[in-house]
Amino acid sequence: MDAKTLKILLKEVRTGRRSVEDAAARLADLPYADMGIAKIDHHRALRCGFGEVIFGAGKTPIDTIEIVARVLRHAPMVLVTRASDAHIEALSAKFPNVHANAKARTVRVGAAPKNAQLPGFVAVVSAGTSDQPVAEEAVETLEAFGANVERFYDVGVAGLHRLLHTLPRLKEARAAIVVAGMEGALPSVVGGLLACPLVAVPTSIGYGASFNGIAALLAMLNSCAAGVSVVNIDNGFGAAAAVLRMLQTGGGKKPASRKRKAPSHR
Repeated sequence: MDAKTLKILLKEVRTGRRSVEDAAARLADLPYADMGIAKIDHHRALRCGFGEVIFGAGKTPIDTIEIVARVLRHAPMVLVTRASDAHIEALSAKFPNVHANAKARTVRVGAAPKNAQLPGFVAVVSAGTSDQPVAEEAVETLEAFGANVERFYDVGVAGLHRLLHTLPRLKEARAAIVVAGMEGALPSVVGGLLACPLVAVPTSIGYGASFNGIAALLAMLNSCAAGVSVVNIDNGFGAAAAVLRMLQTGGGKKPASRKRKAPSHR
């Protein structure tokens, strides 16, 4: 349950459209419900601005279905990350209104916001096409919780002109998530060009000496660009969650005005 849903519930009680008993029953599982297989945090949206997300890895499809059903008692939508093909198949068969992204390994069950609830747009930038699964996890998370997203893919430092071609639009982003493997150089470059908050995501893509993303992680932690934040390897979800917190509290660079000055008479 988020703040908007709670306010609607309280208004319905005040106006007599809903009984006190009915409202109490609706709130009975708050702040969390112990299912045995999981403890569902129904207060997450009230505290943090976005609801609990189900981490699919290690959960059976049957357990995941039960958890999703329980979450949907109090929320219009739930996102499952690190979903396997079996998760996607089972959830799609069980629930209506399912949006699955196999590349991102995510499943969204229920209705996401029809219109973006947060200002501006978030730029999700990936160095190479091999980094796209992590980038797509960030995209799916952002969109599920009301952010506009624009993708800027395959603009790594091996062909820097590709990035520079997109720079005018990138500069209008409210925040940016930059995803890169190999040597992890792209966030430093983008961080030196943009004024908005930037979250860097190292990926496990690369040859042997990349050490499954450790080389990229260390490079991003040692970025020459000031103010670059870094999340863990392959953690597209964590990067999106960080940006959601920024935007929900009014953070992020405000898009520049496109208004032109009136011509002066000479």
